[in-house]
Amino acid sequence: MSILTKNQLQIVEQSEIDALEDRLLRIRDQNDNAMGVELQRFGNAVAFSVKSIPGPSFNTVKGITGENINDMDEIVEFYSSRGIPARFEVTPGNASIDLFRKLSTMGFFQSGFHTALYRPLSMEEIPDKRQDNAIHVEEISLVNFNIFGELYTKGFGMPAAFKDYVTANNKVLAESDNWNFYLARVGNEPAGIAVLFINNDVATLAASATVPEFRNKGVQTALIQKRMQQAANEGCRYLVGQAAFGSVSQKNMERAGLKIAYTNAVWEKV
Repeated sequence: MSILTKNQLQIVEQSEIDALEDRLLRIRDQNDNAMGVELQRFGNAVAFSVKSIPGPSFNTVKGITGENINDMDEIVEFYSSRGIPARFEVTPGNASIDLFRKLSTMGFFQSGFHTALYRPLSMEEIPDKRQDNAIHVEEISLVNFNIFGELYTKGFGMPAAFKDYVTANNKVLAESDNWNFYLARVGNEPAGIAVLFINNDVATLAASATVPEFRNKGVQTALIQKRMQQAANEGCRYLVGQAAFGSVSQKNMERAGLKIAYTNAVWEKV
């Protein structure tokens, strides 16, 4: 694999922004924006907000650079006016001493890391791995989409009451050609789900989860391989993914040939 270039770094970061923006804009268009989705741009930075989901996944600033120092007060106000804590993800390529100093003087601290991974794609370079006969991966159709919410909540340890909510918010994505949803079975038992987002010639490994009783059986490896093959078949030049630093998800992606592009520094309020 060739050395990562500055242009490729930008492609990886933009893929994160594109996937989240596409997801939230589609959710915003449902039920008169009942979820309270709002996005605001500050140059290349994008502040994402979902009022009904106050957690960090959808309430974060991506693409922030040293050029946004004069925007910081307005960005923080964007969140505080909505009663949501501001959260910034800073990539090494966009980091600067002045930006970190500004965040610190505003009462923010670095609370964690998040890894972005990538690999170039071509049909010739995708290994023809023989899938474990015990694991079968198929696309989830709109007809049987309810299974996605069921496995997602089980895989992430969420209350079962969230199942219909998760199903509805992802089904709107499945109606788009940009999003593909997959189901893995072990034997004949539903074991895991995964999502692939394709924009132009970049494919993003979006959410994936395995239900507890089927972990450590190669389910996520099979789901990554399926999505990688799909991305190559559709002519994508790059496959990218994100994972908590040092997590099992990161290790699974690295085993599939993805390499670390960078590690985001996550900044939150003291």
